[in-house]
Amino acid sequence: NTKDPTMTSVTLESFTAQSLDEGFDEIIVREWDAHLKLDTHTHPFDVSAHVVRGEYWLTVGNEVKHLKAGDFFRLAREVPHAELYGPEGATVWVARAN
Repeated sequence: NTKDPTMTSVTLESFTAQSLDEGFDEIIVREWDAHLKLDTHTHPFDVSAHVVRGEYWLTVGNEVKHLKAGDFFRLAREVPHAELYGPEGATVWVARAN
């Protein structure tokens, strides 16, 4: 599927369907608190995510990505990363491949 997901309005239903098609097996909605800081950690699953509300900064190695509502990102399992959430916190739809 070469369609750019940012060009269409994404619903939780369409995000879930596409994620399951791509082999992800768990879909969760995460609500993150304002100014929450998560120090460097890893996950035992691959992540595909869509930021629905708010903003945060994802640090992987020396690279910091500023993610805002409407952004998509992926993160492979066991990749060390840190997270810092903005003043509104954030809502993120997360697909996991366990």
